Amino acid sequence: MMQSKKSERYNKFLMFLLKFRTFIALIALFIFFSFNAPNFLNPQSLILVAKHVVLYGVLALGMTLVIITGGIDLSVGSVVGLSGMIAGGLIRQGLMLTPIGYQVYFSVPLIILIVLAIGLFIGLVSGIVITKFRVAPFIATLGALYICRGLAMLHSKGATYPNLVGSPELGNTGFAFLGSGVVLGIPVSIWIFIIFSIAGLFILKMTPLGWHIFAVGGNEKSARLSGVKADKIKILVYMFSGLCAAMVGLIATSELMASHPATAESWEMNAIAAAVLGGTSMSGGIGGIGGTIVGAFVIGVLNDGMIMIGVSSFWQMVIKGLVIVVAVIIDQFQQKLQTKLALEAR
Repeated sequence: MMQSKKSERYNKFLMFLLKFRTFIALIALFIFFSFNAPNFLNPQSLILVAKHVVLYGVLALGMTLVIITGGIDLSVGSVVGLSGMIAGGLIRQGLMLTPIGYQVYFSVPLIILIVLAIGLFIGLVSGIVITKFRVAPFIATLGALYICRGLAMLHSKGATYPNLVGSPELGNTGFAFLGSGVVLGIPVSIWIFIIFSIAGLFILKMTPLGWHIFAVGGNEKSARLSGVKADKIKILVYMFSGLCAAMVGLIATSELMASHPATAESWEMNAIAAAVLGGTSMSGGIGGIGGTIVGAFVIGVLNDGMIMIGVSSFWQMVIKGLVIVVAVIIDQFQQKLQTKLALEAR
């Protein structure tokens, strides 16, 4: 009996550690890099880390909703690159209306709306291919990855759009505000991250759509029998993922004040890692925005910390791959332990 109680206490303590594993990992990384990277605690370094967290975090918010439905979106990095190229092209060259031989230049707010609309459209197309044509999410979004990256290259024939300051005469200045602007002492990009995080929390926790997202990921067949329009739910989450990716493209381009078609290569891995580290299950039906936010901080600190201590880019890829695999293994172990504790409580 005593042994049974000890075992029960041990399992509960282990469950506590598993639930807060991402936060514990973040603290451990912060302490490690504080001692091993001389400039890690420098205010400028911390601001740089925060900016990277914003980029990975917004991407991961969309990825979280997709993974909860049991899907995956490998196209987000390419959508970031394409979005940046479209924004850069519209600022530098405007839009040529060939039939009437007239060149139109848009204001920055309108450019932002156009780019976000394109992100939504890409997500819509991916969702339709997955739901209506029954193409596996991995294949559909892998195809979208190549299409979007190719379109980004074609947009400028592989060249960069530099110096995106715009022109007062054309009315397209002010793009830098997204990446370097400050409101109430807080960078605009962080405000954007906060807004998208609140939107994700609201969707998952406060709306029927959120309940349906979990239902589709938990058991799609049962969800359909219960009246949930699973195809519509999937399309909506891919649209949200496309919107998040387009927003990241705008922020990243604004920070650099230049756009390059190779921007955000492999960032889909960072988004997936942040979501999985935050407790979102790759099998679907389990996840949350709060965990993803902490996961984004872990990825941001890990990336920048490894660069500061001189870890090569090749080893960085290896380590991030290991992080994803280990996170999935721990997630599966946690689910088994939860089931065991639930059975013992009966």
